Amino acid sequence: MDIVELKLLVNNFKVDEEIKDIFPYGSGHINDTYKVVCEKDFYKVNYILQRINHTIFTKPLELQENVALVCKQQSKDNAKLRDGYRRNLILIHTRDEKVCFVDEKGNYWRMYEFLAHTIGYDVVETEAQAFQAAKAFGAFMNSMSQIPSDKFHETIPDFHNTPKRFAALEEAIKADKAHRLSSCQEEVEFALANKSMTEKLLKLHNEGKIPMRVTHNDTKMNNVLLDADTDEALCVIDLDTVMPGLVHYDFGDLVRTSTSPAGEDEKDLDKVYMRLNIFKALLGGYLSMTRDVLNDLEIETLPLGGQLMTFEVGIRFLTDYLNGDVYFKTKYDEHNLVRCRTQFKLVKSMQEQEEEMQVALQKALCKIESLKNA
Repeated sequence: MDIVELKLLVNNFKVDEEIKDIFPYGSGHINDTYKVVCEKDFYKVNYILQRINHTIFTKPLELQENVALVCKQQSKDNAKLRDGYRRNLILIHTRDEKVCFVDEKGNYWRMYEFLAHTIGYDVVETEAQAFQAAKAFGAFMNSMSQIPSDKFHETIPDFHNTPKRFAALEEAIKADKAHRLSSCQEEVEFALANKSMTEKLLKLHNEGKIPMRVTHNDTKMNNVLLDADTDEALCVIDLDTVMPGLVHYDFGDLVRTSTSPAGEDEKDLDKVYMRLNIFKALLGGYLSMTRDVLNDLEIETLPLGGQLMTFEVGIRFLTDYLNGDVYFKTKYDEHNLVRCRTQFKLVKSMQEQEEEMQVALQKALCKIESLKNA
């Protein structure tokens, strides 16, 4: 779209400053994102304009209603903080008080205030970064605990229903559509041997022992904005997958994406392992904000969340490999198999360090209690 069309779009939102420029922003692959540069009385104000990809997110209005709930609650929670305006996304409503604007082509658009002087990282390199990221997602969980999960739409049904993901793998093994089963026997055997893991958390939920909460569901390091000067975590972004879920989905995916020094495309599996020091930092940051929110069983099973989310992603890669690479984009024939192997290797590393993870959990809890009583 050209700048004239984009300016007309912006005029549908509650933006009263003069629009000086609009240009593509960021490196996201799903939504179309633009930075809107405005000015009023020689004072610059910037916004983010996004087109929600309704091909990927098939319920864009429900998605945006979820986003609006998050922004409203977090703004309320942060209102009394000195820099509270930097600690959550601030949604700009349309001039007729809607949470998004639908253009004549049926595209859904939204706007946020631009959070200045912030920085994001793609990879966790230090314990301090891990602690800050986990603290931010813990603060998010703390804030969302004040809203009943049934107030949120389930915008992607069964997103983390691991038993259903496993059932899809079993179908793929049986069908062997791409005739690749013989090339991944070791991975299939590992998956089948760990099938029982997939049902543990949902079983606890169905028994009423762990509750459904409001979860972010994409807890990567690059979804946290940090202060550009201090590296303090400020704001959790990318709220498109917020919906009801178990706390383990968020903490577990944070462990999956942060603890290995290698990427998911790494072919040398010797480079893939769980860094225990990073896991400890994640525990400390997350529990510092959620200790009084989560019940004892949720906390006790947090390490299992790391295994489960990593295993789930691994079986999704393996399923797609067996089906002929129909879901994930690949660069070469064995790309999904390589991805599967990194995830399974990381699961094995966690399993080998289960005892140390539980010790780390108890130490983190003791530290939090001692700080409370100090």
